Amino acid sequence: MSALSMSSDGLGDLVTGRQERAADRRCASYKVDQSVSSVLPQLLHANMDCGVVISKTVLLFLSLVFWAAGAALAYVGAYVIKSYDNFDSFIQDRYTLIPAVIIICISAVMFIFGLVGCCATIRESKVGLGFFFMIIMLIFAAEVAALVFGFIYRGKITQDLDHSMNDVFKKYDGQSSESKAADYLQTQLNCCGVHNYTSWISTPWYTSHNNTVPLSCCKNSTGCTGRLDQLDLLNLQGCETELDQLFRGVLGYALLVILGFAIIKLFGMLSVCVISCKTQRSGYQPLYA
Repeated sequence: MSALSMSSDGLGDLVTGRQERAADRRCASYKVDQSVSSVLPQLLHANMDCGVVISKTVLLFLSLVFWAAGAALAYVGAYVIKSYDNFDSFIQDRYTLIPAVIIICISAVMFIFGLVGCCATIRESKVGLGFFFMIIMLIFAAEVAALVFGFIYRGKITQDLDHSMNDVFKKYDGQSSESKAADYLQTQLNCCGVHNYTSWISTPWYTSHNNTVPLSCCKNSTGCTGRLDQLDLLNLQGCETELDQLFRGVLGYALLVILGFAIIKLFGMLSVCVISCKTQRSGYQPLYA
């Protein structure tokens, strides 16, 4: 009877021990779950804070870029207009200057928008960030429009130049503003005639001036009379090719600048979205927003 009682007590102790060990395992598992549950929000919050810091850095950099871009785009737009203005007699299509005008208009507002973006980013203002987002989006759309228009017109340059230049050179009289533009063109680009120096043969100027070309075709004024028997003193290549290359180069440069700034605007819009999502999740909204 005593042995049976001892066996029963041992069995009870064994069961109790197993139950205690199972309880310890459940407790340890619960602590691990609690630890993971407490760490995950911290990790997510840390990741969110990291994303916000990066986004703020991008937007502050973008604000500085707005100021720098305003100056750069103003220079590019003025350079394009100046380049076209020197040869405006050869360009009948006035829409040629639309990309340059768009660039200058954009640069004029960039200085103000840079300040708006800087203040909105530092304060994390929903209203300010929303306004800044709209600004970036509108400028981005304008830049895309300028890119599209620039690429479309780039293919029309040669056709437009050929028609306009032939018209100007046929009306050349040496006195009119168009004639002075033709002289300036031939002097600056070291060229003569539309396609080459023989283009002058079919013009009224050539037949009315003893079969000579304008003196602006001369490499230098010393001993040059414009007669075609002095080819060594004349520029022989045509002006259309030279002017076409000049316009394409200027327009290509302008399009590359616009494309670069458009990419920056795209990253700026993404950064505004990141900061806006953070303020919505935290429920924080500045009183001055």
